[in-house]
Amino acid sequence: MEKLTVLYEDNQIVVVLKPQNVPSAPDDSGDEDMLSLVKDYIKQKYNKTGEAFVGLVHRLDRPTGGIMVFARNSKSAKRLSEQFKTHEIEKTYYAITQGVVKIKTQTLVNYVKKDEKDNIVKIVPMSEKGAKKAELVYKVLEDNGNESLLEVKILTGRSHQIRLQLANIGFPLVGDVKYGKATGRTGALGLWAGKLSFTHPTTKEKLMFLACPEDKSPWNKFRMERYFTR
Repeated sequence: MEKLTVLYEDNQIVVVLKPQNVPSAPDDSGDEDMLSLVKDYIKQKYNKTGEAFVGLVHRLDRPTGGIMVFARNSKSAKRLSEQFKTHEIEKTYYAITQGVVKIKTQTLVNYVKKDEKDNIVKIVPMSEKGAKKAELVYKVLEDNGNESLLEVKILTGRSHQIRLQLANIGFPLVGDVKYGKATGRTGALGLWAGKLSFTHPTTKEKLMFLACPEDKSPWNKFRMERYFTR
């Protein structure tokens, strides 16, 4: 399975790298997706007959690349899902914004609601029916005079959360056609899930995975490798 980059696997989990612009799971586009790729990988590697079980316990937006963990059985799927639900899993993202962010570190709290018709998330009053709290913490790592590189940790798992909340303070992500100024279909959204830390569902060992984005636009505007050492 040359299409799949596997960072770690055992009989409980498989940790992989999702390229940007690949769906996490099957969708209406019919494009190749990560869940199907992982199922095919498990089936071929272990000569399984029929469809291999792979549990989807979280997602990354299609234009976002980075680390994903999948479960290899229902028990592990349940335990990992619970860690995501209770925010025990630590997810660190890297974001490149249009413009130089002056406030070097900040917690952003908003209430959001998804417009299913247009597949967009909007900031709404806390009192609005269906509103959900979205909270993140960012830290500016560096800037190049035109753009800033941020480390972002999300404290809630809302759809399009980072893109929306940063755009709301005047700093949309590079390449974002939904919430920013980019036009056409984005090929290089400045958002990458670079670190993932969680407890192994059976051994209870604390695991941490790091993955630097490819050295191409927009990531090659910064020396990304310096942020991916243990």
